Amino acid sequence: MLRIKDLEAGYDELNVLKGIDLEVKAGEIVALIGPNGAGKSTVIKSVYDLATVTGGSINFKGKDITGIKTHELLELGINFVTQGRVVFGELQVKENLEIGGDLIKDRDIVEKKLGAVYAKFPALKEKENTLAYTLSGGQRQQLALGRALMNDPSLLLLDEPSLGLSPKLQKELFKTIKDLKKDGISILIVEQNAKKAIEIADRTYLLENGSVALTGGKEIVKHKVIKSVYLGG
Repeated sequence: MLRIKDLEAGYDELNVLKGIDLEVKAGEIVALIGPNGAGKSTVIKSVYDLATVTGGSINFKGKDITGIKTHELLELGINFVTQGRVVFGELQVKENLEIGGDLIKDRDIVEKKLGAVYAKFPALKEKENTLAYTLSGGQRQQLALGRALMNDPSLLLLDEPSLGLSPKLQKELFKTIKDLKKDGISILIVEQNAKKAIEIADRTYLLENGSVALTGGKEIVKHKVIKSVYLGG
């Protein structure tokens, strides 16, 4: 689904990533964990042309997408839910979702997609005519996810989706992410909650100083570095 090879990237003169290799297979959840500044979000931003790629390649379904613009990535089936639950606060919930389906020209299909999102997030249906800025943090996260799902992505990029959510809402969020996998969506997730990320992921990459320090399946949780540094011993 997604293959990143020898990726070097950063911002202006700042080089953050130093030869990253990773892959996301069809139907997988792949997690990126590590300390702040390790380059986790830069990996996702490189895929979405929000960081400057200076070396290596990014391939999606066998196609080189390095440097491809955002609207083209959407058309290919790649969507990005940014950090911070970004929504259009002065627009209604329904209007936010319709923006996510902007590439769809058939109104009947848009309505069908809306129905699917409302079925997954009933709270959004209840508040479809409410201005988005009035939503709780958890509801805004649902709205951000729902907006991304309107475009029927085959690959979803999630940047720190649990940031700032209560433990209860985090639990609900991670269940939702697992359900998205069941729907056939491949997911690359950057997440500070290392334990939960490893728990839901098929494969986890630990990034440190812009490089992959460790990779593995669920057994990675037993590694001494993960246990001592990221899980509190």
